[in-house]
Amino acid sequence: MAEKVNVLGMDGKVKETIDLPEVFNIIPRFDLIQRAVISSEAAEKQPQGRDPLAGKRNVAESWGNGFAAAHVPRNKGSGYPTARSAAFVPRTVRGRLAHPPRANKVITKKINKKERRLALLSAISATRKRDIVLLRGHVIEENQSLPLVIDDKIQSLKKTSQVIETLEKIGLTKELDRIRLGRTVRTSKEKRRGRKYRQPKGPLIVVKDDFGICAAVRNIAGVDIVNIESLNCSLLAPGTHGGRLTIWAQSAFNMLNKK
Repeated sequence: MAEKVNVLGMDGKVKETIDLPEVFNIIPRFDLIQRAVISSEAAEKQPQGRDPLAGKRNVAESWGNGFAAAHVPRNKGSGYPTARSAAFVPRTVRGRLAHPPRANKVITKKINKKERRLALLSAISATRKRDIVLLRGHVIEENQSLPLVIDDKIQSLKKTSQVIETLEKIGLTKELDRIRLGRTVRTSKEKRRGRKYRQPKGPLIVVKDDFGICAAVRNIAGVDIVNIESLNCSLLAPGTHGGRLTIWAQSAFNMLNKK
């Protein structure tokens, strides 16, 4: 007999019970989850490198013997005879780099299709494991059962305040406080490079249809929302660590039987 899971209404009370999809009975493969997340993040990186002729566009020549100076090529007509790297003399003044970054370097990390699929199923299954969810730092009530499934009416919410009120009613008040108070300012150069704040990851909301909730959730720091068709390991396991607290809309949860 299939296990049952509670479906919560918008007021936080149990509305009905439905069968638990078989995907949640899979034993999570955290090694595959890690590989899938790394592969996904590597695919988002933009290749960058130096011009192959950088530092070589000059007419520098060596002085030759008799000047008590090194035989490196030197610039002409600039007053002070500055050393230049005509072709094969790196690390001279204003010269070329010895081993510059190359744009043709392969930075992608490949993973087999079946392994990526199993990693996604493993990441979904890990969201049910209470000890794993707590290990990630999420705060849930002792009597809260996982996975969290909520009525499809949540997809029609259009205001951020309505989403926060609903999350509080289903018992995630302490979790919202954690991600709100956990936002800190970095202390190093990173805050000059587009990473000023360090923001803890909060719940992930998975929906089937968007009737306004995506815009409403966008203003809640740390909370992400995704369509069930676009679900991936990077969202289910940020930082390669599985077990993210996930809230499923009922229609999206029912689609897991097809995966």
